[in-house]
Amino acid sequence: MRGAAASGGRGRGAVPRIAYLVSGSAGDGAALRRTLRALYHPSNMYVVHLDLEAPATERAELAAAVRADPVYSRFRNVKVVTRANLVTYRGPTMVANTLHAAAILLREGGEWDWFINLSASDYPLVTQDDLLYVLSDLPRQLNFIEHTSDIGWKEYQRAKPVIIDPGLYSLQKSDVFWITEKRSVPTAFKLFTGSAWMMLTHQFIEYCIWGWDNLPRTVLMYYANFLSSPEGYFHTVICNVPEFRNTTVNHDLHFISWDNPPKQHPHYLTLNDFDGMVNSNAPFARKFGREDPVLDKIDQELLGRQPDGFVAGGWMDLLNTTTVKGSFTVERVQDLCPGPGADRLKKLVTGLLTQEGFDDKHCL
Repeated sequence: MRGAAASGGRGRGAVPRIAYLVSGSAGDGAALRRTLRALYHPSNMYVVHLDLEAPATERAELAAAVRADPVYSRFRNVKVVTRANLVTYRGPTMVANTLHAAAILLREGGEWDWFINLSASDYPLVTQDDLLYVLSDLPRQLNFIEHTSDIGWKEYQRAKPVIIDPGLYSLQKSDVFWITEKRSVPTAFKLFTGSAWMMLTHQFIEYCIWGWDNLPRTVLMYYANFLSSPEGYFHTVICNVPEFRNTTVNHDLHFISWDNPPKQHPHYLTLNDFDGMVNSNAPFARKFGREDPVLDKIDQELLGRQPDGFVAGGWMDLLNTTTVKGSFTVERVQDLCPGPGADRLKKLVTGLLTQEGFDDKHCL
């Protein structure tokens, strides 16, 4: 497979590091803290963001909780964005917020391999040891991003209409609005669309931030007036760059329950969806209501997490047998403690990478 050069992290066979963005809005503080705890591993990096719609007190409580936690304080790998952004899901502000988090993660410490964006209404279905164990055996240039060039009805309802997102210039959240003028479909680049949730490589994220051939900035300016731009920006960039187009894996690593045809938002997941989540073999699921009982079932049966606790992993045993000075990483695969979730995820990933014609199905 052709692809980009090695990332800023370690090579295939070593335990990778993941950089997470976990974002939320007003009232999501508690859910965000719970999701962060379920995702936590001291080798990873985390940016957590409550948008500007959340009251300042809620952001302050989140920051104070992170500062007061002895584990977060010890490893210093959780960054709370205190200068919040206003985020409108259907507008480009969500893309801008994702790029903001990516820039922070590159600045704070570039030795990570993949970037994953999640929200406070997402939740993991596997442990971090499960995820890191499976990813340790993968080429570091693979980008998991659901995508297609068959934009269908989106050409007329999203690509040709021109929208304005007040979140770009206002301190109060309001919906996007349309202007009367239409525009044609681009000819300078080809449009792609897909899921707003993805796992992207260090080198591709770096390209999006630096944009050394200017395409990421050009596409970003185009998507500033595109409805639901998070479902197209990264997909269009990656599939229009020869260096990256053959690194795509067409999956968003999520279990999501949609209407048919899909509406703007998916169903809220409940206990009735538990078996479907497990059988999907996906490492993440969305969308969950706050404190829904199914989250407790996931904690108990899939993650082994106690209320307000961390998910057990090999790093806990490693800490008890070594003296940690400075930064801490789990470098050896044998120091991970994968469970049944690793088997499920391995089945999903192997199926994706070995499907017939995989090397010929990038960016179609």
